Amino acid sequence: MFKKILAAVTAAALCVSLAACGATSSSSTEEQAPASSAATVEEAASSTAETAAETLRVAGLKGPTTMGLVNLMSGNPEGYTFTMYGAADEISPLLVKGELDAAAVPANLAATLYQKTGGEIEVACINTLGVLYILENGTSVNSIADLKGQTILTTGKGTTPEYVLRYVLTQNGLDPDSDVTIEYFSEATEALSQLQAGAGTIAMLPQPFVTTALSQMSDLRVALDMNEEWEKVAGSKLVTGVLAVRKDAVEKNPEAFAEFLQGYSDSVEAANTDLEGTAALCEQYGIVGKAALAQKALPECNIVFETGDEMKADLQTYFQVLYDADPASVGGALPADDFYYAG
Repeated sequence: MFKKILAAVTAAALCVSLAACGATSSSSTEEQAPASSAATVEEAASSTAETAAETLRVAGLKGPTTMGLVNLMSGNPEGYTFTMYGAADEISPLLVKGELDAAAVPANLAATLYQKTGGEIEVACINTLGVLYILENGTSVNSIADLKGQTILTTGKGTTPEYVLRYVLTQNGLDPDSDVTIEYFSEATEALSQLQAGAGTIAMLPQPFVTTALSQMSDLRVALDMNEEWEKVAGSKLVTGVLAVRKDAVEKNPEAFAEFLQGYSDSVEAANTDLEGTAALCEQYGIVGKAALAQKALPECNIVFETGDEMKADLQTYFQVLYDADPASVGGALPADDFYYAG
């Protein structure tokens, strides 16, 4: 049964790689001090076990979903350990097995994990809103209607970028299969290289690739913000990332988890106000390659700390769109009310 769960979750994780940028190696911010020479072996073992039981083990993906965590990570706070990963499919089995307690992951992966674990996973907050933008090397596109007859270079075939694009086009009266030509590439870097090579003039890309593209192509501009276009037709915010958490980790010490969330909220506020300091930390922890890129991208990455009813409303609308496009994208069913952490 466990192997089936891991197989299903791994498949889902491959569909949510939008939020992961860069390398696939992992590293931990935790530093362990050696046991005192005066301590006995039994005392050291007991202390280690107690620390493990009290420590909240948090994972993050390299990319926008973890940018809001870096200021909390940098303080090396007592009671938490942070580990960075390059891909969602590295995190999923660790959450399923209980080797991680919480992780900043794409929203639909959290929903999939909830289904595959029988409700053992919940979502504590939205940490990143939409990061998708329509770019144009020209000036002809100023509305969704202007995309009719155009070719759009993008990534994410069969995943959330495709579902978002098709939904927005359809709600604006365009048929994604006949009114536009959508060319999909396996990675955002490939779509960007095609745009640079002149294979097309319009692309839908995520941050921070948008910032990279704008810095490399002088005539390129942001034509449409998909967050704004989503809100016009869906009446709610477009979501990218969330903090998924094991319910048993919360139930073990709800006060400590509430304290962690407060620290997370403060960290997000710092990410939106101290761009230079946060960008430096993003480079330090390998979340974004260079601080200069991170500093330019941060204001456009829509880093938030959204909880409670607002979180639930935005996620329910988002999940409904994904479910209508492909039920497997959210684990085969819409999450029940117990998926949403109430505090």
